[in-house]
Amino acid sequence: MTTILVVDDEYLIADIIGYALEDEGFMVVKASNGQKGLEVLERERPSLIITDFMMPVMDGLEFATAVRALPSVNHLPIILMSGAQAHIGMEKPELFNAVLAKPFNIDLIIAEVKKLLAAG
Repeated sequence: MTTILVVDDEYLIADIIGYALEDEGFMVVKASNGQKGLEVLERERPSLIITDFMMPVMDGLEFATAVRALPSVNHLPIILMSGAQAHIGMEKPELFNAVLAKPFNIDLIIAEVKKLLAAG
């Protein structure tokens, strides 16, 4: 089963995305910030990451930069979900494979996940 890591400090958003992806047959693991996301990455080995931008401890930009610096996981597709900071993610194609705006469209997220996994 394909595992997806969702990193978001807003539990409701992480749950909504998680349930939608589980309905599509994915296994979902969650983390509430980038630092915890890195810990989960070591344990779970997901096939794709969805991250928020604004989070405590380690934000989405710092998290993606840290993931890209780790040889074992630097190939993973990363989707950034962001409101006001989406433009920052779009300026960093070396970090993010896709940037989706908040408020998000769950169908768009699922379609992007499937597209990136098929490409990988």
